Amino acid sequence: MPFTIVHQDKKTKARTGRLKTAHGDIDTPCFMPVGTQGTVKTLTPQDLRSCGAQMILANAYHLFLRPGIELIRKAGGLHRFMGWDRAILTDSGGYQIFSLALLRKISDDGVEFQSHFDGRKHFLTPEKVVEIQSAFGSDVFMPLDECVHYPCPRDQARLALDRTTEWARRSKARFDEERQANPAIAGCALFAIVQGATYEDLRKESAKQLIDMQFDGYAIGGLSVGEPENLRYNMLSLTIEMLPPGSARYLMGVGTPLDIVNAVERGADLFDCVIPTRFGRGGSAFTSEGKITVRNAAFSADFLPLDKECGCYTCGNFSRAYIRHLFNVDEILGLYLVSLHNIYYYQDLMKRIRESIANGVFPEFKRGIEGAYAD
Repeated sequence: MPFTIVHQDKKTKARTGRLKTAHGDIDTPCFMPVGTQGTVKTLTPQDLRSCGAQMILANAYHLFLRPGIELIRKAGGLHRFMGWDRAILTDSGGYQIFSLALLRKISDDGVEFQSHFDGRKHFLTPEKVVEIQSAFGSDVFMPLDECVHYPCPRDQARLALDRTTEWARRSKARFDEERQANPAIAGCALFAIVQGATYEDLRKESAKQLIDMQFDGYAIGGLSVGEPENLRYNMLSLTIEMLPPGSARYLMGVGTPLDIVNAVERGADLFDCVIPTRFGRGGSAFTSEGKITVRNAAFSADFLPLDKECGCYTCGNFSRAYIRHLFNVDEILGLYLVSLHNIYYYQDLMKRIRESIANGVFPEFKRGIEGAYAD
């Protein structure tokens, strides 16, 4: 999966690039809306296209449980099953190791999960996770990894790193076999995930081990799990400095508009997060002037759009007062309209980031976002 750097900011590590996939080229920096179970909550694929989404994230673990591999295979793959004709990155289930602590058991061989909806037990190995994503026809595969909480004792971080490295080796071996045997995924990619918690030497060791295996791209995992913001950015900068400059860099699970511009400044290319739609369903909108919670009483007679500078369908047709009314009477249209606006805002944010880098004004652009989202 070739990745090409298009522009490099002269004052920071920010850059634009182009990532080639079987379902189209991805201009970076890029934000992927999260469609964990094959859908971005409340939104249709046409909504996502209208917002400018280039790539979405789905979750192999959840789709493996429901509806299952065979049904998606019979449908012709995940793209056809969900009606999405652009690129898909599938997460492996590594985050579920982190978040479903009471429903899983980890060993060097893999992870035993107890299904969160019917209690059945499933054992996932690194090889099995690659096979699942191959059946789905994902454009970018993520290997099984172990993410730890913050704070994490060094010995636990060490064990998780060693497992992640070994699972990455096994994943790549199985991915290479799948790619040779299945022409349909010949143009797909496998990214590695750098772990190491908040220990600088472990981060460096993880990155070096994975680079030696020569993956198609590299993700930075294990951040945004409760650590202080300054420590997160330090670990991000340290990790990116270790990664090959000619490969795509994916910061997993981040974040707010301010998080994104700070990570772009440090050289990150790809992002995903549930924040736009989760906040949207709660009535909070991201705007050019910062975040507003439209369900609050202050907006009951406010006939302005959510964001007067926004070109989305919501802002072109509805007022804050109307949207607040929808939330007040529990109408699902309110959740949809704010979620749609937030996804549009995030995609437009990425477009403006790319333009600012290309035009040599990214630091000034970043200061504008900082002003809008300062605490």
